Amino acid sequence: MKPIDFSKVPSPSFVVDERLLTKNLELLKSIQDRTGCRILLALKGFSMHSTFPLVGEYLAGITSSSLFEARLGYEKMGKEVHVYAPAYVEHEMDELLGYVDHIVFNTFGQWAKYKDKVKATGKAIECGIRINPEYSEIETALYDPCSPNSRFGATIANFDPSQLDGIDGLHFHAMCEQNSDTLERIIEVVEEKFGDALHQMKWLNFGGGHHITRDDYDVEKLVSIINRIQEKYNLLVYLEPGEAIALNTGYLVATVLDIQKNGMDLAILDTSATCHMPDVLEMPYRPMIIGSGQANEFAHTYRLGGLTCLSGDVIGDYSFEEPLKPGDRLVFTDMAHYSMVKTHMFNGVNLPAIASYNDEEGIKVIRQFQFEDYSGRLS
Repeated sequence: MKPIDFSKVPSPSFVVDERLLTKNLELLKSIQDRTGCRILLALKGFSMHSTFPLVGEYLAGITSSSLFEARLGYEKMGKEVHVYAPAYVEHEMDELLGYVDHIVFNTFGQWAKYKDKVKATGKAIECGIRINPEYSEIETALYDPCSPNSRFGATIANFDPSQLDGIDGLHFHAMCEQNSDTLERIIEVVEEKFGDALHQMKWLNFGGGHHITRDDYDVEKLVSIINRIQEKYNLLVYLEPGEAIALNTGYLVATVLDIQKNGMDLAILDTSATCHMPDVLEMPYRPMIIGSGQANEFAHTYRLGGLTCLSGDVIGDYSFEEPLKPGDRLVFTDMAHYSMVKTHMFNGVNLPAIASYNDEEGIKVIRQFQFEDYSGRLS
């Protein structure tokens, strides 16, 4: 595969390799073809809408969690539009229903409040209820939708079969960056608690968190699970990964601005953990940099920091074979998902440019941001 010349893109910038994105999409489509299930792009993980025409060639549509996400999917991809939110904003509902074909309610109270409005649209909108199996294997509490006292979904204690008239499907989400063996154990709990209701449903949505495009993911087990559930309950399975679609497809290109020393060597970059890759602080995790090693693995170790005034705006400690100097470019890997969608302009720091690459067109700089993008968010 021809390497990308990262010296040709603005700094900082996100760069998505469409060749790698296509590889992921081909795998996901093969699962759809083998099972008849439908896979949706979860916009909360990846919303680079310049790629939506490509994504739409392979997947069934998008899933959203807000009015703006639903509108983006409706306008930029034009396929199935699903929506789920913990609660819907009443004054947004008329517009929202104009974009969606599937709407999932978090509680039976929300369903009761809005079901007449859904019917009044005259559209064939399919409705679902989110269930909470109260089981997950997620170790990071921040990302566990089934933790104790979670606000997500109806637990079995709050599940009312008498209110299922008009409900087409059930939805659960209990995974985060996990393999299909985890899904298998979650499905056992879902069937034990909600199996009777599944026989009444047209579809079951397995939610997101499936790391399908990771090298060690057991695709055969996923295919087996989907086929078994569809056959047993005579329904259609949906999956809505976000991360798996863009996993290992993108980069964040940054430049060293200055080098200093305070007990150890420090390098200041033109990017920021808090502004441009907040999951580094929230998850937390340490992103990889091409050509780097762990601290002290190579001869020269640096603590890499961002250019904001937040004391904790630190990306991590990395080592390099050669000393860093101002002007050097560093390329962070796996930066397509949950980075672009979570960027912000704290401290007035500009957003990275957005670019893509394919062999036919080379590097395409799709968007660069200006002062007006910052001032337009404020008043």
